[in-house]
Amino acid sequence: MSERSCIVLIGMAASGKSTVGRELAAAMHLAHLDSDAIIEATYGARLQYVTDALGKEAFLDLESAVIRSLNLRRTIVSSGGSVVYRPDAMSHLTEMGVLIHLDVPLPVILERIARKPDRGLAIAPGQTIEELFAERDQLYRRWAEYSVPCGGMTVPQTVQAVLDYLSRVHPELCEVPAEVQLPPVVKS
Repeated sequence: MSERSCIVLIGMAASGKSTVGRELAAAMHLAHLDSDAIIEATYGARLQYVTDALGKEAFLDLESAVIRSLNLRRTIVSSGGSVVYRPDAMSHLTEMGVLIHLDVPLPVILERIARKPDRGLAIAPGQTIEELFAERDQLYRRWAEYSVPCGGMTVPQTVQAVLDYLSRVHPELCEVPAEVQLPPVVKS
């Protein structure tokens, strides 16, 4: 993969990756892909059910395989929160584009998870969300090119913060191409 034309959102479950991703894609006139939605569609089940059925390690392997199978251009990717546990998946995402960390403080994450307790969460048996947050936060910061401190921001404010960063540091990602080159259609 030679072109780093994607914007990849990483962060804790309930940080807003899917919501911000959809809005950012609309603002930039790009496609949006939610990796959790791919897993749900593949299994025909909610993410938490898949996670529980497979167990944490097998789920992380599945998530990594899904990420590594992606060959995308000019797409906003909302990654699963646990993708940071697999360096091969993170390396692939880095090759695809710019990694932006949606940095939301723990109290906000806890409140959001409490409001939607059925959200998919890859967590070890007996592990607390506080422990999970502490464990993952350092990984997000290690992989991200930029962290948006968006705990007190609205979705439009978060989108604007990402756009401001991209326009300063990666203006080429903000340009709408005059011509989109489509790959040839494979006929069977």
